[in-house]
Amino acid sequence: MRFKNQQTGPSMPAIDLIPMLNVMMSVLAFFVMLTTTLTNEEGVDIQLPNAGSEEDTETQNEQQDSLIVQLNSQGQIVVREQILNKEQLASQMQAYLQENAQGTVQLVADPQASYEKVVQLLGEMKGVGSDRVSLAIDTD
Repeated sequence: MRFKNQQTGPSMPAIDLIPMLNVMMSVLAFFVMLTTTLTNEEGVDIQLPNAGSEEDTETQNEQQDSLIVQLNSQGQIVVREQILNKEQLASQMQAYLQENAQGTVQLVADPQASYEKVVQLLGEMKGVGSDRVSLAIDTD
């Protein structure tokens, strides 16, 4: 004798996960591609010096006249032992570059200075001096 309220079909429906995973992976790939195209990374072109002997670098340093701009660990800009703001630095750079046709401006950053501040300042300096601005390394 059978009870009437008993079901004869399968009790649990089958769930196929493969199509759902395919859709999720395609959506993920879409968002990854979208975020990589929408991000706007700014970089600063830096030309590293060629490796040479110490005598070559000393003679190059003596031949080239440079304005040294220092960025200390507090984020202050120091030129010729004077603390300047960005506007004063821009005016000093323009005056120096006009006076010295072959002169360059070098940024020497403290190792404790924030990388973001160094890159930002170097970019602003390149806006004033274009290809006559470089990043220097203090070896002391």
